Amino acid sequence: MKGETLYDVENVAIVHHVNNALKAHKLFQKDKDYIVRNDEIVIIDEFTGRMMPGRRYSEGQHQALEAKEKVTIQPENQTLASVTFQNYFRMYKKLGGMTGTASTEAEEFGNIYGLEVVEVPTNLPIKRIDEDDEVYRSVEEKYKAIIAEIKDSQDRQQPVLVGTTSIEKSELLAEMLKKAGFTNFQVLNARYHEQEAYIVSQAGVPGAVTIATNMAGRGTDIQLGGNLEMRVERELGEMEHGPERDEKEAAIKVEVQRLKDIALAAGGLYVLATERHESRRIDNQLRGRSGRQGDPGRSKFFLSLQDDLMRIFGSDRMDSMLQKLGLKEGEAIVHPWINKALERAQKKVEARNFDTRKNLLKYDDVLNDQRKVIFEQRIEMMDATDISETVADMRHEVIEDIVAKRIPEKAYAEQWDSVGLKTDVQNSLNLDLPIIEWAAEEGIDENDIRERITAEADKAAADRAERFGPDIMLYVERSVVLQTLDHLWREHIVNLDHLRSVIGFRGYAQRDPLQEYKSEAFELFQALLANLRQAVTAQLMRVELVREAAEALQPAAADGWPPPRSGDRRGRLCRQRQPQLRRAGKPQSAGSVELGQSRPQRGLPLQLGQEIQALPRCI
Repeated sequence: MKGETLYDVENVAIVHHVNNALKAHKLFQKDKDYIVRNDEIVIIDEFTGRMMPGRRYSEGQHQALEAKEKVTIQPENQTLASVTFQNYFRMYKKLGGMTGTASTEAEEFGNIYGLEVVEVPTNLPIKRIDEDDEVYRSVEEKYKAIIAEIKDSQDRQQPVLVGTTSIEKSELLAEMLKKAGFTNFQVLNARYHEQEAYIVSQAGVPGAVTIATNMAGRGTDIQLGGNLEMRVERELGEMEHGPERDEKEAAIKVEVQRLKDIALAAGGLYVLATERHESRRIDNQLRGRSGRQGDPGRSKFFLSLQDDLMRIFGSDRMDSMLQKLGLKEGEAIVHPWINKALERAQKKVEARNFDTRKNLLKYDDVLNDQRKVIFEQRIEMMDATDISETVADMRHEVIEDIVAKRIPEKAYAEQWDSVGLKTDVQNSLNLDLPIIEWAAEEGIDENDIRERITAEADKAAADRAERFGPDIMLYVERSVVLQTLDHLWREHIVNLDHLRSVIGFRGYAQRDPLQEYKSEAFELFQALLANLRQAVTAQLMRVELVREAAEALQPAAADGWPPPRSGDRRGRLCRQRQPQLRRAGKPQSAGSVELGQSRPQRGLPLQLGQEIQALPRCI
């Protein structure tokens, strides 16, 4: 660690690694947020309970999890561009959607997207009975009651869908059922991803017990008696069409109808939930699997004072109070007031989560404004047939910056830093000019110095353009600008992430942390634009780079020269390889940004000579 505190700018990397390690060990839980399979960490979708193979956390978080579980650590993903879901969706001119569980999120849809939530009546009246929750003192008592309820339902031939919140809990319940003598049940979680469609389709068979993790839509309907199409496909999939197949298909249809009648007589699908989620929306998704298209059904939630949601709201005091009131082991509290209290608790958690997302969005809106400017400029660069004027403007602004830095306004000639100015011109413009001699001339001022440097730089650039031709210069200039912009933008995002953690660390002492963040983020953006101009100018004033590019481009002459402009097919392919975002409204003009003093560069500019070698493949 360097500096005085962990949050000094020199410790950006250390803070990043510490945060990732803490998250990996304390926030990410095995068999809930991820599983270990074949020496790999596989992410699990928190809402659907499905595995997401191939998906990896970025910014080193996946490596931290791999280190925690002692599996092979894979190379880190590199994020080229990122955007929050909220700002991504707000790019669309028209936005709408349909879901069975939007009413509980109506406030968020209204505040973030300006969307109204409208409830559409069901096709047929709902016959499902939603029973009051049963609350037990301990998890053990709750699971005993659940197993007894499943046994009773199976004896009556009623199909049961059991909802759990994690893989770990679904497998724990499955183990308990085995010990209790159950043999006819199915477990549906991320470990059995391949069979999920068929398992869900047969969850309505009489006497079936299906244990599901975070039961969302899953794209398969639960029909009482079983899904006819899925059974036909599974049992007769390879059989050729003919009288024999038709006969077997008719037999399956009769059997499915018979099973449906048994399930209807038993009361339809019974949704039995082992815990309430933090979000009412997930509970409603689970509950909504029963009672489809006017079928009968029932749902009930079994809870304990040791559940995650109950612990948040002081279940210890409630436990001691219930003991004093004489609640015996195995007894449950069942009352509509309990349901209302739990819904209030869920609303509080949902409101807290919404506030977190809303606060994140406020910070991302600052980045989003800057993102629009950067990507608008990037797209314009990709489509332009001539960017020499843009490059010339950058060069002139760099000259103004270095002259203003070494020759203070209204300063005497004796106060000028002529030696420093000469060094800056050599570093930024690759020109060896007699600046010390110019400064010694009688009656010369800073405007004369600036004009002479500008004239020499423009002359050198013009000679280079004439020597190599406009086509080569276009591709060299575009490549240098885009690669430098991409590099600086990625560094800018890292700096903003660090800034947000610093503001959050000291935010308790600030009256308005967000306002401070906006101010400092704007300063960082000014530095990004200044660094971009300086790095691009320094690269393009190097004769060696242009010569390397010209030599690299010559082999393409055999495939047709000059290189294609952006309007034809190969030009489009070249553009498509660049990470872009769609345009989203009219961004603020980059010219309106008042440029200030550049901050020290770290690792800039890029060594672009090797990058230029890839140009012929793109062309």
